Amino acid sequence: MKPTAKATIIAVLLLAGCGPLVQIGGAGDPPESLLTIRAETGERAALTGKPLLVTVPSAPGALRTLRIPVSTNATEIAYLPQASWVEQPVVLFQRLLGEVVQARTGRPVIDERNVDIAGAHRLSGRLLEFGLDVRGAPQVRVRYDAILSATGTGYVASRSFEATRPVSAQTGPSVARALGEAANEVAASVGDWAASHP
Repeated sequence: MKPTAKATIIAVLLLAGCGPLVQIGGAGDPPESLLTIRAETGERAALTGKPLLVTVPSAPGALRTLRIPVSTNATEIAYLPQASWVEQPVVLFQRLLGEVVQARTGRPVIDERNVDIAGAHRLSGRLLEFGLDVRGAPQVRVRYDAILSATGTGYVASRSFEATRPVSAQTGPSVARALGEAANEVAASVGDWAASHP
Protein backbone atom coordinates (compact mmCIF):
# COMPACT_ATOMS: atom_id res chain seq x y z
CA MET A 1 0.00 0.00 0.00
CA LYS A 2 1.33 3.45 -0.91
CA PRO A 3 2.25 5.81 1.95
CA THR A 4 -0.30 8.41 0.78
CA ALA A 5 -3.12 5.86 0.74
CA LYS A 6 -2.15 4.65 4.23
CA ALA A 7 -2.09 8.25 5.52
CA THR A 8 -5.56 8.87 4.03
CA ILE A 9 -7.01 5.78 5.73
CA ILE A 10 -5.50 6.76 9.08
CA ALA A 11 -6.91 10.29 8.77
CA VAL A 12 -10.40 8.93 7.99
CA LEU A 13 -10.28 6.57 10.97
CA LEU A 14 -9.17 9.38 13.29
CA LEU A 15 -12.01 11.61 12.11
CA ALA A 16 -14.52 8.78 12.57
CA GLY A 17 -13.36 8.38 16.16
CA CYS A 18 -14.16 12.02 16.88
CA GLY A 19 -17.89 11.44 16.38
CA PRO A 20 -20.19 13.59 14.25
CA LEU A 21 -18.73 16.99 13.46
CA VAL A 22 -21.98 18.40 12.09
CA GLN A 23 -25.36 18.11 13.77
CA ILE A 24 -27.91 16.80 11.30
CA GLY A 25 -30.94 19.05 11.16
CA GLY A 26 -29.25 21.83 13.09
CA ALA A 27 -29.14 24.31 10.24
CA GLY A 28 -32.51 25.90 10.98
CA ASP A 29 -33.02 29.50 11.96
CA PRO A 30 -31.82 30.31 15.50
CA PRO A 31 -34.56 31.18 18.04
CA GLU A 32 -35.36 34.86 18.47
CA SER A 33 -34.80 34.55 22.24
CA LEU A 34 -33.93 31.94 24.86
CA LEU A 35 -35.85 31.26 28.07
CA THR A 36 -34.63 31.17 31.66
CA ILE A 37 -35.92 31.23 35.24
CA ARG A 38 -34.95 33.52 38.11
CA ALA A 39 -34.70 32.94 41.85
CA GLU A 40 -37.08 34.90 44.08
CA THR A 41 -35.09 35.35 47.29
CA GLY A 42 -36.24 38.68 48.69
CA GLU A 43 -33.85 40.51 50.99
CA ARG A 44 -30.52 38.72 51.46
CA ALA A 45 -29.28 38.20 55.01
CA ALA A 46 -25.71 37.70 56.22
CA LEU A 47 -24.54 34.11 55.80
CA THR A 48 -23.57 31.98 58.79
CA GLY A 49 -22.94 28.32 59.47
CA LYS A 50 -21.23 25.56 57.54
CA PRO A 51 -21.38 25.36 53.72
CA LEU A 52 -24.08 23.32 52.00
CA LEU A 53 -23.23 21.65 48.69
CA VAL A 54 -26.13 21.75 46.19
CA THR A 55 -25.48 19.43 43.25
CA VAL A 56 -26.91 19.39 39.74
CA PRO A 57 -29.85 16.97 39.93
CA SER A 58 -30.16 13.92 37.75
CA ALA A 59 -33.10 13.87 35.32
CA PRO A 60 -34.89 11.61 32.82
CA GLY A 61 -34.07 11.86 29.13
CA ALA A 62 -37.02 14.14 28.41
CA LEU A 63 -35.35 16.88 30.48
CA ARG A 64 -31.80 16.45 29.17
CA THR A 65 -32.46 18.94 26.40
CA LEU A 66 -32.96 22.68 25.87
CA ARG A 67 -36.61 22.14 24.96
CA ILE A 68 -39.75 22.19 27.14
CA PRO A 69 -41.49 18.79 27.36
CA VAL A 70 -45.27 18.63 27.02
CA SER A 71 -47.11 15.62 28.52
CA THR A 72 -49.95 14.89 26.12
CA ASN A 73 -51.02 11.53 27.57
CA ALA A 74 -49.68 8.81 29.86
CA THR A 75 -47.26 7.43 27.28
CA GLU A 76 -46.41 10.37 24.99
CA ILE A 77 -44.31 13.50 25.33
CA ALA A 78 -44.09 16.28 22.75
CA TYR A 79 -42.03 19.47 22.90
CA LEU A 80 -43.32 23.02 22.97
CA PRO A 81 -42.64 24.59 19.56
CA GLN A 82 -40.41 27.65 19.24
CA ALA A 83 -39.30 27.48 22.89
CA SER A 84 -35.71 26.83 24.00
CA TRP A 85 -33.95 27.22 27.35
CA VAL A 86 -30.67 29.10 27.60
CA GLU A 87 -29.30 26.08 29.56
CA GLN A 88 -30.58 22.60 30.36
CA PRO A 89 -33.37 22.57 32.99
CA VAL A 90 -31.20 20.70 35.53
CA VAL A 91 -28.63 23.52 35.47
CA LEU A 92 -31.27 26.26 35.66
CA PHE A 93 -33.01 24.52 38.56
CA GLN A 94 -29.78 23.82 40.46
CA ARG A 95 -28.76 27.48 40.28
CA LEU A 96 -32.22 28.68 41.39
CA LEU A 97 -32.35 26.04 44.14
CA GLY A 98 -28.95 27.10 45.48
CA GLU A 99 -29.91 30.78 45.63
CA VAL A 100 -33.27 30.14 47.31
CA VAL A 101 -31.91 27.57 49.78
CA GLN A 102 -29.12 29.95 50.75
CA ALA A 103 -31.64 32.72 51.38
CA ARG A 104 -33.95 30.43 53.39
CA THR A 105 -31.26 28.73 55.51
CA GLY A 106 -28.73 31.54 55.87
CA ARG A 107 -26.00 29.01 55.09
CA PRO A 108 -23.45 29.56 52.32
CA VAL A 109 -24.29 27.35 49.34
CA ILE A 110 -21.57 25.92 47.10
CA ASP A 111 -21.63 23.68 44.03
CA GLU A 112 -19.27 21.16 42.42
CA ARG A 113 -17.12 23.94 40.97
CA ASN A 114 -16.00 24.94 44.49
CA VAL A 115 -13.42 22.17 44.66
CA ASP A 116 -11.46 23.84 47.48
CA ILE A 117 -14.43 24.01 49.86
CA ALA A 118 -15.97 20.98 51.55
CA GLY A 119 -19.69 21.11 52.28
CA ALA A 120 -20.85 19.98 55.73
CA HIS A 121 -24.05 18.73 54.08
CA ARG A 122 -24.84 17.69 50.52
CA LEU A 123 -28.21 18.33 48.86
CA SER A 124 -28.67 16.12 45.82
CA GLY A 125 -31.68 14.66 44.07
CA ARG A 126 -33.65 14.01 40.92
CA LEU A 127 -35.59 16.55 38.87
CA LEU A 128 -38.36 14.27 37.67
CA GLU A 129 -40.75 16.81 36.14
CA PHE A 130 -40.14 20.26 34.73
CA GLY A 131 -42.57 20.90 31.91
CA LEU A 132 -46.10 21.45 30.66
CA ASP A 133 -48.95 19.00 31.25
CA VAL A 134 -51.95 19.25 28.91
CA ARG A 135 -53.70 16.02 29.91
CA GLY A 136 -56.30 18.18 31.66
CA ALA A 137 -56.37 21.93 32.19
CA PRO A 138 -52.94 23.11 30.97
CA GLN A 139 -50.50 23.52 33.84
CA VAL A 140 -46.80 23.25 34.51
CA ARG A 141 -45.42 20.81 37.03
CA VAL A 142 -42.08 20.79 38.86
CA ARG A 143 -41.17 17.71 40.90
CA TYR A 144 -37.87 17.29 42.76
CA ASP A 145 -36.89 14.32 44.93
CA ALA A 146 -34.31 15.62 47.41
CA ILE A 147 -31.69 13.72 49.42
CA LEU A 148 -29.80 15.39 52.24
CA SER A 149 -26.58 13.76 53.44
CA ALA A 150 -23.81 14.75 55.83
CA THR A 151 -20.08 14.51 55.24
CA GLY A 152 -18.73 11.53 57.15
CA THR A 153 -22.03 10.22 58.50
CA GLY A 154 -23.96 9.80 55.22
CA TYR A 155 -27.73 9.82 54.76
CA VAL A 156 -29.74 12.36 56.78
CA ALA A 157 -33.19 12.59 55.15
CA SER A 158 -35.09 12.52 51.85
CA ARG A 159 -38.35 13.98 50.63
CA SER A 160 -40.29 14.66 47.44
CA PHE A 161 -41.40 18.20 46.56
CA GLU A 162 -43.89 19.22 43.89
CA ALA A 163 -45.59 22.40 42.69
CA THR A 164 -47.93 23.25 39.83
CA ARG A 165 -49.08 26.45 38.17
CA PRO A 166 -51.78 27.06 35.54
CA VAL A 167 -50.65 28.61 32.27
CA SER A 168 -52.45 31.44 30.55
CA ALA A 169 -51.10 30.49 27.11
CA GLN A 170 -49.12 27.60 25.70
CA THR A 171 -46.23 29.78 24.56
CA GLY A 172 -42.58 29.74 25.58
CA PRO A 173 -42.61 32.91 27.72
CA SER A 174 -45.88 32.02 29.48
CA VAL A 175 -44.79 28.46 30.25
CA ALA A 176 -41.32 29.60 31.37
CA ARG A 177 -42.87 32.18 33.71
CA ALA A 178 -45.14 29.54 35.28
CA LEU A 179 -42.25 27.07 35.59
CA GLY A 180 -40.18 29.75 37.31
CA GLU A 181 -42.95 30.32 39.87
CA ALA A 182 -43.38 26.59 40.51
CA ALA A 183 -39.61 26.07 40.76
CA ASN A 184 -39.34 28.88 43.32
CA GLU A 185 -42.13 27.30 45.40
CA VAL A 186 -40.34 23.94 45.36
CA ALA A 187 -36.99 25.55 46.19
CA ALA A 188 -38.49 27.48 49.13
CA SER A 189 -39.97 24.25 50.54
CA VAL A 190 -36.64 22.48 50.10
CA GLY A 191 -34.87 25.36 51.87
CA ASP A 192 -37.22 25.22 54.85
CA TRP A 193 -36.85 21.43 55.02
CA ALA A 194 -33.05 21.63 54.83
CA ALA A 195 -33.04 24.30 57.57
CA SER A 196 -34.85 21.85 59.85
CA HIS A 197 -31.85 19.48 59.59
CA PRO A 198 -28.94 21.67 60.80
